[in-house]
Amino acid sequence: MRNVPRTVWRLMFAYALMMAGSSLMVLIGGIIGTTLAPSQSLATLPVALGIVGVACSTLPTGRLQARFGRHRVFVGNAILAIMAAGLAAFSLSVQSFAGFCGAAFLIGWSAAAGHQYRFAALEAVPATMAPKATSVFLLGGLLGAFIGPEMAVRGRGILEVEYAGSFVLLAASYVSGMFLISFHRDNTHATEHHEGRGRPFLTILRTPPIFLAVSAAAVAYALMSLIMTATPISMHQHAGHSLDATKVVIQSHIAAMYLPSMIFAALSSRLGLRGLLWAGVGAYAVCLLVALLDTQLSNYWLSLVLLGIGWNFLFLSGTNLLPFGYRPEERFRVQAGNDFMVFGVQAIVTLSSGWLLAAWHWTGLLLACTPLMLAFMFLLARDQARPAPVT
Repeated sequence: MRNVPRTVWRLMFAYALMMAGSSLMVLIGGIIGTTLAPSQSLATLPVALGIVGVACSTLPTGRLQARFGRHRVFVGNAILAIMAAGLAAFSLSVQSFAGFCGAAFLIGWSAAAGHQYRFAALEAVPATMAPKATSVFLLGGLLGAFIGPEMAVRGRGILEVEYAGSFVLLAASYVSGMFLISFHRDNTHATEHHEGRGRPFLTILRTPPIFLAVSAAAVAYALMSLIMTATPISMHQHAGHSLDATKVVIQSHIAAMYLPSMIFAALSSRLGLRGLLWAGVGAYAVCLLVALLDTQLSNYWLSLVLLGIGWNFLFLSGTNLLPFGYRPEERFRVQAGNDFMVFGVQAIVTLSSGWLLAAWHWTGLLLACTPLMLAFMFLLARDQARPAPVT
């Protein structure tokens, strides 16, 4: 990882601290929901609302960055995240499901800025170093994979109300992340004025690199979120595995989401982005097969690891492909529009996760993933445009 600017490393550590809330909510959001929600079909609603918050925030966040720059928006969203963690702890202390859902939504809203850190990292390096910068940056997700769940488990009993302490620890993580991100300075070259507003967004979306990039990221998040959101409830509540075992599976999954980033530059150079897209789809297919075979701990662990690897290949390929389809003056609109569609799809499937698990059980939920995976395979096979970064 030589020659990677300190800015990218700082963004990586800030990303780990600011996105810890996402992995924390994945582990205990649904479990808390089973005790607070008026219906078991609403148990995953807090997790889903976190994703809805991200989707709702992406377009406003993009507009604010275009007007005020990344620095101010990043710091402002960090402050909001701290307040949201405090609201979650308070809601648990008064046993308010509505309050906890509101806190989950705000945690997601603030996370939209965290997802934009990756574009700030890409802007900090020349285009030839983009895969290496992506590899370094997404190591922050690997750290977050352990920070969030560890805070969830270690904070479970430190206050009188179960899990309230977890969100106090989360607030401390957000404060640390805000400190790091406060050092970020906008890239003056990237933010310089460009004449015109660029092409209409629908025109941009129809260009082959953009359409393939958005589709890859949307499918990556949709399948990953549908299975990952349901896993803690399926493991802990239905299959009877311990919370510690569930924590290990979720941590392993999130680690698998980000650990392949260390070799992403080498893989993309050898296989190309198209090859990595097919590898990601293949990992998803094997994941579904393993998960369908049994509900033993080993099946959960292996299927969730494969799920993370598949997400990595699809999402990183889409992220690196996206800049080849827009002009400098279209940057904020396309980045925000991409995240809006990706996290909008993720929000829909996550909202469906609890209902599918309650109505169709674990097997039915897994089978529901198949049509979306096949649709993307069809799109990838039919794609005739082969720009240089995809071949």
